[in-house]
Amino acid sequence: MAYMVIVSYQYNAGGAVLQTVLTDADGNSLISIDTGTIIAAVFIILYTLLAGLLSVAYTDVGNGIIMTVSLIIAFPILLAKADGISGMEAAFMEMGQPEHMQFFGVYSILDVINFCLPPFLLVLGDANMYQRFSASKDAKGATMATSVLVVVVLIIELLIIACAWISASLIPEAESGRYVLIYASHTLLPAFLGAIMMTTIVGIIISTADSFLLVPANSLMRDVYLTYINPGASEKKIVFLSRVTVLILGIIAYAVSLVFARSTTIFEKALYAYTIYGAAITPSLFAAFFWKGATKAGAVASIVSGTAVTLIWKEVTFIRRLIPESIYGNLDEVLPAITVSLLLLVTVSLLTQEKE
Repeated sequence: MAYMVIVSYQYNAGGAVLQTVLTDADGNSLISIDTGTIIAAVFIILYTLLAGLLSVAYTDVGNGIIMTVSLIIAFPILLAKADGISGMEAAFMEMGQPEHMQFFGVYSILDVINFCLPPFLLVLGDANMYQRFSASKDAKGATMATSVLVVVVLIIELLIIACAWISASLIPEAESGRYVLIYASHTLLPAFLGAIMMTTIVGIIISTADSFLLVPANSLMRDVYLTYINPGASEKKIVFLSRVTVLILGIIAYAVSLVFARSTTIFEKALYAYTIYGAAITPSLFAAFFWKGATKAGAVASIVSGTAVTLIWKEVTFIRRLIPESIYGNLDEVLPAITVSLLLLVTVSLLTQEKE
């Protein structure tokens, strides 16, 4: 469920890139975002079918290097274009958004937790990460790669936030602000650097969608089909069915993208998907690594409750009547979901442990 949502907004992001770059001499888009989304979806599905996991590994390495270099170069250029901090302050004041120059001017501490906890939980338990770790030649290489990863990702994330913040002061249109770095690459940066940045954005979209299609397809084949349906399947049949599964999942993700495109933003979709995955999968995964007392029943209870609370919190109307608005209005589903998930993991595991 979570992975299909994540793939769906990669399609939407790809559509936004195509709509932005395909313009006539007057700056009018030659295609709609819906058409761009279809083109992105078709390309991503075909790419995943033909390329597989090996391409993702090499794409990630290239993307990481290009992204880091382009962001390091783009940051001072954007800052100079905004006339420094004072220029940004004046621009936000003119837009009627002076609070954008304060660290907690727009969001409260609880808002920051609501926004940061879901991706944090996703990263801790993301199958894509573990898939890459397991592809290392040895444990030493995986450990070294992880150490470098933490440092580089921290630098990249801070640069992304800084570039988006500066660009927001230069892009007053709300619609443009929804895809702030896409527009910044297209309109604010020098043509060559902008092209590199846009290429990187496209690479990230493809790599993310590719990964999040391959992981569930691999799970369905290895953990369901080969375990319970046809353990003796030939390698040729496995490859064929894996590609069919990717195709089906890709189409499902496109259907999800159509539903969400009419009702919410990419950011909201991301938080929703991350919460489902982080609250349901991450606690059980860490229990498998670090707590010998965890049981299968505890893990199942944790997974089911984490998913259920996430879905019920925002989708079921009677919850709003049960919980005071002062709490419900400020609390996203992530804190209730992870709390219930952890509580049931521990409680049910303790109740179902075999007595010595």
